[in-house]
Amino acid sequence: MRKKITKHTLVNMKSKGGKIVALTSYDYLSTRIIDGSDVDLLLVGDSLGMVVLGYENTLPVTVEEIIHHLKAVSRAKPKALIAGDLPFMSYQASVEDAVRNAGRLVKEGGAECVKLEGGERYVPVIRAIVQASIPVLGHLGLTPQSLHEFGGYKIQGKDSESAERLYRDALSLEEAGCFAVVLEGIPWQLAKRITEGVGIPTIGIGAGPHCDGQVLVINDMLGMHEHPLPRFVKKYEEFAERMRNAVSEYAREVREGTFPGPEHSYSAGDDKGKS
Repeated sequence: MRKKITKHTLVNMKSKGGKIVALTSYDYLSTRIIDGSDVDLLLVGDSLGMVVLGYENTLPVTVEEIIHHLKAVSRAKPKALIAGDLPFMSYQASVEDAVRNAGRLVKEGGAECVKLEGGERYVPVIRAIVQASIPVLGHLGLTPQSLHEFGGYKIQGKDSESAERLYRDALSLEEAGCFAVVLEGIPWQLAKRITEGVGIPTIGIGAGPHCDGQVLVINDMLGMHEHPLPRFVKKYEEFAERMRNAVSEYAREVREGTFPGPEHSYSAGDDKGKS
């Protein structure tokens, strides 16, 4: 039986050259299925705002919504490490807010670590959360909560100045106590440099093959969306099409009267609904 994954497991994987497999998960049933496939890290990300709740971006997501989905995921008791996203404005206003909300994700939601976006300017926040005995996963590059600051979802670190700033940010996050860092939407050359320059694992999403691990949004990689996806997403299934076909077949059978059939129906002589 697989042992429970902790932050120490992931750190040790980097030193041994193992690749970290991470996915988002937002509900109990999906978590049970995903965890049976030896995934190392499950992220209850603020991406749930877009793929589950129908928001236009991640900014409206609340701490309460993250906790709601964390509870569902933690009830599945996965062997994978559970990370909870600190949503927009849950940690930016003050260190006190950050520690309090990180504590809520752990105490109320069942998170085993928290993730927050941003570089060097959030070092005091990260240190305070870590000092509260809550592991922190950093997030650099194309950070969706900075959508308006960036002017859209744009690749970061493409010029030498911004690349150097992101590299320094990565070093700062490590020094502040992050046990790992997500690198999103940056050139693979920069991701490789950061991965080689820090002692903590890097987990890439749109950051090339040289990171210590990879993460994708489960809804994206299963093809549950019909809108265009970023180039870094590989679709391993076409669930949207398969789901539509199944529902269409069900609707046709109901209208034609072929469902339910005798095998789906009970008779008066059945004992507790069994034939």
